Amino acid sequence: MYHHKLPLSAMLMLLVLLSNQAFAADSEYPGRKIYVNTPYITLEQLTREFNNVIVVDVRSSYEYSTLHIKNALNVPLNSKNFIQDMQALRKQQPQKKIVTYCNGKTCMKSYKAASKCRTNGIDNVVVYDAGIMDWAKTNHKLSVLLNTSPIDPARLISKSEFTARLLPPELFFKQVNNSNPVIIDVRDPLQRAGMPLFVGREKRAVLDDTKKLKQLIAQAKKQQRPLYIYDEAGKQVRWLMYYLEDQNAPDYYFMKGGAKAYFKSVSYDFTQSKG
Repeated sequence: MYHHKLPLSAMLMLLVLLSNQAFAADSEYPGRKIYVNTPYITLEQLTREFNNVIVVDVRSSYEYSTLHIKNALNVPLNSKNFIQDMQALRKQQPQKKIVTYCNGKTCMKSYKAASKCRTNGIDNVVVYDAGIMDWAKTNHKLSVLLNTSPIDPARLISKSEFTARLLPPELFFKQVNNSNPVIIDVRDPLQRAGMPLFVGREKRAVLDDTKKLKQLIAQAKKQQRPLYIYDEAGKQVRWLMYYLEDQNAPDYYFMKGGAKAYFKSVSYDFTQSKG
């Protein structure tokens, strides 16, 4: 039998190509490199296996209620009952594969959840690490946006649309002081720790309190005042944008990087002045 042999140069080129592809995958999906012992499932695989797996959304109930995979169960990773709830789920469905997911490719909650499950003896748990946005863009009929399914892809908010609403802390403060906006601190009590950024001016509403948020949005609309909103790290407000758009909110802006970025900039300015 005649065996074809690749020239050495061709073999080297093939190895380089495979290496580049692996590096690109690691760069796009950093969790795969960090959690090397945690199996993952691709968007295509999850779509094919959708009816035969248990999908678990490990984000907050606020994020879940905004946009989630259809029929997914919400078991927040930060819940004190996370392991008990996952153990109960495994007991109810002992044979089915459990798939955890969160926001996107750089979100590590899905990997942390799967790793936590494995540590506590909950087996057959894999990670869908492309996240909810890639899923929603591809599977409109298998997604739920603000209690509506199938979703209208035109209602999905792009990264560029979100970043257009972000203001650096110094500009955020400047515009707040030069206008009469409705200011909302959406950090949870532990993050807030009694340190408001706009003493006597801001309103407080945790993200899960949609009733109060809608009241504040309605107030801003009625009084024709812009909304200036900040969270802890500038990430969770992206999901609030769906509620703002759904309620036809007036002009609104978010603090880029959230309260963390503000305190960091204050610390930097103080250090520079001392130097």
